[in-house]
Amino acid sequence: MNYQAPLNDMQFVLLDVLGVGNLSQFDKYTDASPELIVTILDEMGKFSAEVLHPINKAGDQQGCQYDPETHVVTTPEGFKAAYKQFVEAGWTALDAPVEWGGQGLPHVLKFVVDEMVCSTNLSLGMYPGLTHGAISALHAHGADELKETYLAKLVSGEWSGTMCLTEPQCGTDLGLIRTRATPQDDGTYLIEGTKIWITGGEHDLADNIVHLVLAKLPGAPDTTKGISLFLVPKVLPDSGERNPVYCGGLEHKMGIKGSATCVMNFESARGWLVGEANDGMRAMFTMMNEARLMVGMQGLGIAEMAYQESLGFARERLQGRALTGAANPDGPADPIIVHPDVRRMLMRQKVLNEGMRALALFTGHQLDLSVAHPDATVREEADDLVQLLTPVVKAFLTDEGFNNANVGLQVLGGAGFTTDWPLEQLVRDCRIARIYEGTNGIQALDLVGRKLGMAGGRLVVRLFALLKAWAGAESAPYADQLTSSIQALEHATGWIAEQGIPDPDQAAAAASPYLRLVALVMLAYLWSRMAATAQEKLDRGEGNEAMLNGKLVSARYYFEKLLPEAEWLLRDITSGKESMMAMQEEYWAA
Repeated sequence: MNYQAPLNDMQFVLLDVLGVGNLSQFDKYTDASPELIVTILDEMGKFSAEVLHPINKAGDQQGCQYDPETHVVTTPEGFKAAYKQFVEAGWTALDAPVEWGGQGLPHVLKFVVDEMVCSTNLSLGMYPGLTHGAISALHAHGADELKETYLAKLVSGEWSGTMCLTEPQCGTDLGLIRTRATPQDDGTYLIEGTKIWITGGEHDLADNIVHLVLAKLPGAPDTTKGISLFLVPKVLPDSGERNPVYCGGLEHKMGIKGSATCVMNFESARGWLVGEANDGMRAMFTMMNEARLMVGMQGLGIAEMAYQESLGFARERLQGRALTGAANPDGPADPIIVHPDVRRMLMRQKVLNEGMRALALFTGHQLDLSVAHPDATVREEADDLVQLLTPVVKAFLTDEGFNNANVGLQVLGGAGFTTDWPLEQLVRDCRIARIYEGTNGIQALDLVGRKLGMAGGRLVVRLFALLKAWAGAESAPYADQLTSSIQALEHATGWIAEQGIPDPDQAAAAASPYLRLVALVMLAYLWSRMAATAQEKLDRGEGNEAMLNGKLVSARYYFEKLLPEAEWLLRDITSGKESMMAMQEEYWAA
């Protein structure tokens, strides 16, 4: 089926629930009027449906092609033309810095653009997505000379960017990297080593590829405190010569086959230091945190496309009769959407997708407040929420993005298991999102091990203040259920603080269910807010009546059917590590 961007829901969350249109009151975002926001959503909705979606299946079937003699990678048919249209339309510059040719619009608008791109062509969206992260890292940490040389062309999309971290012997534990950087008399460095799983490491979409590479200087500690970040271009801008950094092959993947995932060999390639020596992880985390939010949008984007496909199928596929009487008496059977079990699957997709969208856009809005609000206290509060929720957005949206794609395949039954229908590709494409940019288990450890204790616990204290303030308001729908879930989260947080400090294994064992509990409580908070806003608009006779009534039904479903999971998550957390860690080595395969 053709993709239909969920514009009504996006506008409802952005403008009615979150009040993103108010960002235009701040000096940084004066152009971001509600009218412009609607226009941007409309235009990307059309672009995604008309340009990106039609070439998605071909991208999966053809994949990228590698020539071992020339080290050249060719992207699938149609990708080059679509990428050209994407950059010429200015999508790479949407929220990029104005001084380097960007439009300087709110970050939250890129979130919704990312969702639509990922719904329709996740593989193609990877190329500009990583470039955006490179722009942010270079803008925050690069020397003026590097910014002047590279940023404008990266912002325009004329050049693309990568993030080179992983090596054959190390992924999460980056202290084990072996790539070396040797200082030269002219202030540059010679980079030698091999990186793997590099998205967009080599391709034919852009004139140059700018690699941001983690490496170690001579004498640096063999830990993460000895890592530096270097900019290594494919083509040297001053001379136009080819830098000796080459693709050594493509990874053979189960999904996102139109995205060139490369082995990259740095053979004494010239590079420039970004930021301070031995401070590369801090600089790289600017890019990684942004990438984690983008990956969350990948999960949501795939989940939305899977929902649209399965809903369309369920409305048309005739099988059996409704148990309460024929719903299609003039036909040979009823559409399967009448059957409660199919409804259960579709409702789970719809309600979680809309809740996840609200969570992502709430986080994006906080990101904009953290950089644009004139009040320093508000900026700090917003930044605290972004720091706390980034691992939640990444992990929960990709977990449930994959689950919802899988549920969508189940709705299609046998058809879903064939390549004649798009669900099997969506399932394959989405699976990687739970792994890269830090596995979801790593996100949970980051939340519990770093974020809960950050600034003396200030981040989570502010989260509870936000949640309780809304739950205590007279206008809050489902206030009792929301309050109960907040209390469960408080209990879990206190248990982790009490048990995890003397025994870190207790905190680690609780980390993944705790992250999920945070996500479910956040969705409860946002579904309560969405229900309140929908009822207010209905009472005033405003808006899309069908959508608003659908919001009320969806909120009820969330609180009745999905939020109760919080109860057993609390039991999981507080049961501790014992049964998990009690398995002796000789028991595993006995």
